[in-house]
Amino acid sequence: MQSETHIASMEMEMEMKMKGSDQNTPTHKFNKSAFACAVGASVISIIFGYDTAVMSGAMIFIKEDLKISDVQVGVLAGILNLCALVGSLAAGRTSDYIGRRYTIFLSSIIFLMGAVLMGYGPNYAVLMIGRCTSGIGVGFALMIAPVYAAEISSPTSRGTLTSLPELCISIGLLFGYVSNYFFGKLALKLGWRLMLGVAGVPSIALATGILKMPESPRWLAMQGRLEEAKEVLELVSNTKQEAQARFHDIKMAIGIDETDVVKHRIITNRGEGVWKELFLRPSPAVRRILLAAIGIHFFEHATGIESVILFSPRIFNKAGVTNKDMLLLATVGIGVTKTLFILLATFLIDKIGRRKLLLTSTTGMIISLAGLGFGLTMAENSKKELAWALSFSIVAVYVFVAFFSIGLGPITWVYSAEIFPLKLRAQGTSIGVAVNRVINATVSMSFIPIYKAITIGGTFFMFAGMSVFAWVFFFFFLPETKGRSLEEMEMLFCNHKTTNGDQPRNDVET
Repeated sequence: MQSETHIASMEMEMEMKMKGSDQNTPTHKFNKSAFACAVGASVISIIFGYDTAVMSGAMIFIKEDLKISDVQVGVLAGILNLCALVGSLAAGRTSDYIGRRYTIFLSSIIFLMGAVLMGYGPNYAVLMIGRCTSGIGVGFALMIAPVYAAEISSPTSRGTLTSLPELCISIGLLFGYVSNYFFGKLALKLGWRLMLGVAGVPSIALATGILKMPESPRWLAMQGRLEEAKEVLELVSNTKQEAQARFHDIKMAIGIDETDVVKHRIITNRGEGVWKELFLRPSPAVRRILLAAIGIHFFEHATGIESVILFSPRIFNKAGVTNKDMLLLATVGIGVTKTLFILLATFLIDKIGRRKLLLTSTTGMIISLAGLGFGLTMAENSKKELAWALSFSIVAVYVFVAFFSIGLGPITWVYSAEIFPLKLRAQGTSIGVAVNRVINATVSMSFIPIYKAITIGGTFFMFAGMSVFAWVFFFFFLPETKGRSLEEMEMLFCNHKTTNGDQPRNDVET
């Protein structure tokens, strides 16, 4: 954790940079090597997205084939996220110990094991074991992919590159929905097993390819491997001047100066003592960072996205769609919408900024969720089929997914991966992911009982109210991070004005 003296020295450094010549300012040109690294790391997120979406359709066939109850279906849907909680907490320390790259490799192997078990799935018990194994892989993937992308990218492209894992999740969701539709036409015992088993194919490809990618330069620097870190920075930066500036900032952030380098007095760090600095004696800045990370992860799923992604066939059925093929096709539309709008978000996030995009996204979610609650209430309480209520509900679902995907969805992962200080980043991010998975599991397993208790329309009115709380939290507690280097984040949260969304006095596009 940085001391107040060290933070003050960083403030002086920033002022000197502002007064310096333009040659020290990193170019805004997109670096192809950094992009390739971020894309490679994000492939793990495709597998997670596929596992999530394919289960929404597979559950229809699993229930029929294995003769399981609604309670067992709910547990099968939600257990992935409870196991991901374990995976995410383990992933933080693991990535600090073995590195970001080998953690991605480990995640792909875990996914492969889970896919094989689920594809085999002779009974409910084996299916649950496979689902739990995949859940541990999910926890690893959700933590490590955005952290690696954030640490490999420059400030001017970090939002785009760190949002790629969320884009890949959406691509995986789309593949999962399409898989539901086509494999659903096969024999009952074969179709759902193929749906779940094919996730092993990208796992093998990722495990093979990830070892050819460079390690995170920031992790290398924490291990005292400065020459290797410098080589990677030169690869993922556009100019040597930019690489040198980023290298200098990283050394400052971990407390290494030139005297240490000359005398080889470099202390490696593998994540020891991080939890004490996060919970037992956090600085005011770290306390606000932790609150921001936990808050944004909490609201990502407390606002109801998982109920739409996982139970969209039931929602469309309640709205009036009864044909099984039409139900699965309607869910494909969700996957297409999510992918297109996250793709749009990747282009906007470094131009508009995290904060404006997030507040706009949440506003649209409030309106669309209220509209969905209204449409479903009308359809459910009508004695005859209401064509307008059906159309209104379907449009409201797509609008909700679109607004979520252009803001809250990708920004949650970008924001939480970039705000923690280097020493605390992996394990701090893992805490956010753990909260994310707990809320995801809670929504997944409680959605059916809640809508049976207060009606499905009432459930989405509840999510609309939760979105209002989310908007207020984002407005007061999340400062803008666009254009900031990772090494400036702690200082950003030290500035009390930023908690109200104001820019620090010495804000500059780095």
